[in-house]
Amino acid sequence: MTALKVSKTKPKSELSPLPPEAAAALQSQVAALAAACEAGEDLESLKRLVTPNPQDPQWDLHLMASLGNILHPLVPPLLAARFGGSPDKARRKALKRVLHLLKTRGVPVPGDLLAGEEPAFAPVRPPAVKSTISPILGNGDAYLVLEGPKEILGGNFLVAIINDPAGLQECHLLNLKSRQQTEIWDHYRQHGLTEWYPVPGPYAVRLLEAAYQAKTAVSAAKSTYGSLREKVWKNWGRPEAAPDLEQVLPVIESGERRRLLEHSRQLATNPLFQTWMPALEELTPWVDKMQEIQQSPLVLSEPQKQARGDALVDEATLVLYPPETRPLWRRRLLAMSYCLDLGQHLEEARMARAAADDLGDLERSAVAGENPFLKS
Repeated sequence: MTALKVSKTKPKSELSPLPPEAAAALQSQVAALAAACEAGEDLESLKRLVTPNPQDPQWDLHLMASLGNILHPLVPPLLAARFGGSPDKARRKALKRVLHLLKTRGVPVPGDLLAGEEPAFAPVRPPAVKSTISPILGNGDAYLVLEGPKEILGGNFLVAIINDPAGLQECHLLNLKSRQQTEIWDHYRQHGLTEWYPVPGPYAVRLLEAAYQAKTAVSAAKSTYGSLREKVWKNWGRPEAAPDLEQVLPVIESGERRRLLEHSRQLATNPLFQTWMPALEELTPWVDKMQEIQQSPLVLSEPQKQARGDALVDEATLVLYPPETRPLWRRRLLAMSYCLDLGQHLEEARMARAAADDLGDLERSAVAGENPFLKS
C-alpha cells in the first residue's frame, strides 16, 4: 500500500482562529480521518469520523479547509456527502474552493459530484493532456500552451498568444521531440517568462474562446485555432465547465480587506507585475513634478510636502490608469490572483484579489484615495 499523501502546504487562512478546545478537537478529528484513509477504510466508515456542526459555521469552514490537506480519492465524495446539502452560501463557497484545490493537487474530483448543480469542475481528463499559462504581461499578452498526444491535434504542442482585449494574436501547432520541448521552455525562460502555471483544461479553452471571438483577433491565428477547435473542446473540455474565479478564489473577509488592499502595494515590486508599469516616457513628467515639490523654493513643512506629493500620485494614477480601463485591470488582477493561487503563492493571490475587488467597488468613496496597487 502506498503511503497516504498529506499536503504540507498550509494556506494562510482568512478564517478567525478557533477557541483552543475546538482547535484541539479539530486536529484530533482530522488526524483520525487521515489514519482511516491510510488504513483503507471505506466511505461509510469515513463519514462517521467527520462531524459537521450546523450551529457553528466557523467549525465547518475550518473542518473543510483541514480536510483539503488530505490527498486521498475518497476525500472529495466525503466532503460532498457531509457538506454538499448545506443551503448556507459560505459553506457552499468553501466546499467548492476545497474541491478545486484538491483537484489542482491531483486528487480526482468528478464533475457531477455536487448533486443538483451544474458541474463546477471539468470531467477527469487523461493525464497526458496538459494546459499551462504564463503570467499576464503589461500589454495584456499571455502565452498559453496545450500539450497532448500527437494523435489528438496532429501535433503535440499548441502555443497561443492571447491578448486582453485584442484577442488571439498567434496560434501555432508544433510537433516537438522531448529535447525540442525542453529547448522551447528554456527559450521562454531566457526571455523573462520564468513562471508558468498549470490550469484546468476548460479554463484554458475559455481563454482561447474569448480571444478567438474578439473582433480584433489576428486572422491567421483564428484560422489555425478554428481548424482545431472541435478537437480542443473534446479533449481539454468545454469553456462553460471552466471555474468561476469569483467562486473559487478565496473570499476576503471584511476585516482583512483593508490590510490586504494596503499590502497589495508590494505586488508592484514583484517581477510578475513589473511589466504592468507605464513606459518611462509616461512617468517622466510626473517624476519631474514630484522633484519640483521636493525642491520648491517656497517654505514648505514636511507634512505639506507629503500632502502635495500624495495628491500628485493620485492625479498621476488617474491619468495613467483612467476610469474606463479599470474593468480591464480588474480582470487581469483576478486572472493573476488565480495563477498565484494555483502556484501556492497564497498571500500574494489574496492581495491581488483584494486589489481587484477594490477596482470593482462602484460605491467606493473618493475620500479613500486611489487604488493602492495602481498607485504603487
